[in-house]
Amino acid sequence: MQARIREYIIKMSKVKVEEPVLDLTNQTKITTWEDRLKDSELFVRSNTRLLSIVGGSVVGLIALFFAYTFLYMGPRAKEASAQMFKAEAYFEADSLTKALNGDGNNPGFESIVNDYGNTPSGNLAHYYLGSIYLRKGDFQKAIDNLEKYGAKDDLTGSEAQGMTGDAYSELKNYDQAISYYLKAADNKPNIFTTPMYLQKAGLIYEYQKDFTKALDMYSRIKRDYSNSAQSRDIDKFIARVQQH
Repeated sequence: MQARIREYIIKMSKVKVEEPVLDLTNQTKITTWEDRLKDSELFVRSNTRLLSIVGGSVVGLIALFFAYTFLYMGPRAKEASAQMFKAEAYFEADSLTKALNGDGNNPGFESIVNDYGNTPSGNLAHYYLGSIYLRKGDFQKAIDNLEKYGAKDDLTGSEAQGMTGDAYSELKNYDQAISYYLKAADNKPNIFTTPMYLQKAGLIYEYQKDFTKALDMYSRIKRDYSNSAQSRDIDKFIARVQQH
């Protein structure tokens, strides 16, 4: 019997026993999240002062924004709007010099741009200045002001681009003139400004002897804006370029 027991023990000692494999995946995840939570808590404790400064800075920036917008810009915008009234009246009355420079008691558009350039009225003053300088023949100043104007409505946006085209045309920079006329024509197309600027572009193409593009401009007017003022004589323009 003892011999058999001894033989069995020797036999079993030669069998390879695999150690159990533990699945530590979930345990690792738990440990990882716990570590992260501890790290976050440690960071907060260690940087309380820094976080307070950052938080205070954000609150301060928000307060500054609202103060600038409502306590500074708001009153300035109202003040600029009141200053614009007399200059606009001079502009409508065709008193361009007074509209430009003021009358001694009320500022003109130049002063409004300089003093209130970051207000809506200061922005609009660029539009008026561009128109005035164009009519006075100072074409480069007209361009400078019109290109600074940020249009708040479709009509003045198209007109500003169209007037810029007029100024470039007067400076004999015809490529730029056409570019601005086409921008004006395609800016919110309508029966008033679009055919007018298409016709101006067509006239320059004619001057440059590019009759194909001139015909394209006039044909657009005839096809798409048959009820416009420009369409009344457009057949004459078309016939003229078709002769070439």
